Amino acid sequence: MKYAKFFLIALFVIAIDQTSKLLVYHNMYIHQEINVLGTWFRLHYLLNPGMAFGIRWESEFGKLALTIFRICAMFGISYYMVRMVQKKAHAGFLICLALILGGAMGNVIDSTFYGVYLNNAPLGVPTPWFHGQVIDMLYFPLFHFQWPAWVPGIGGDYFEFFSPVFNIADSSIFIGVVIILFSQKRFFKEELKEAPATEPNQVLASEATTENPTTPVE
Repeated sequence: MKYAKFFLIALFVIAIDQTSKLLVYHNMYIHQEINVLGTWFRLHYLLNPGMAFGIRWESEFGKLALTIFRICAMFGISYYMVRMVQKKAHAGFLICLALILGGAMGNVIDSTFYGVYLNNAPLGVPTPWFHGQVIDMLYFPLFHFQWPAWVPGIGGDYFEFFSPVFNIADSSIFIGVVIILFSQKRFFKEELKEAPATEPNQVLASEATTENPTTPVE
């Protein structure tokens, strides 16, 4: 039972992620865009054959390797989370691991099965299995402008922030990683306390030996 609540969090992320992707698949067409909150939050239906946040890995071998890596990472994170539960790690850290695991599994489902069940594998692949394209839809173009012509190298170019299109799984992974990075002192405070606790004792012992050496009397 102590493991179940964290795996349930991962399953909840998977459910939300897959529901959002299937809703987009059944109700939108590729590259269709819907404004949700003004123009800075939109739904934009894309198929991503590569990595998170719209990053692409063009070669066919690279896509297969990425899918296999995702599957291995999924099992690795699951094992690590179980070990951390056994070690009674901080609950916040375990929740973050569950978010990362849920996000990883959400994209694994796309890569492994969508090429078969949604028939969205790229043309020319040897098999639709493990070549499914990830469905992305979250788009936050917060602001955009054109660089002045006098700016070296990029003058006249169009700039948009934030341009990547991503999904719930990507968001879950990102949130979990960021919280871990910014909460290390809280999540690992026991380790931080133990590390310096021995060092001053060693220094004092060394100083005491130097100042009061004990030598045998001949």
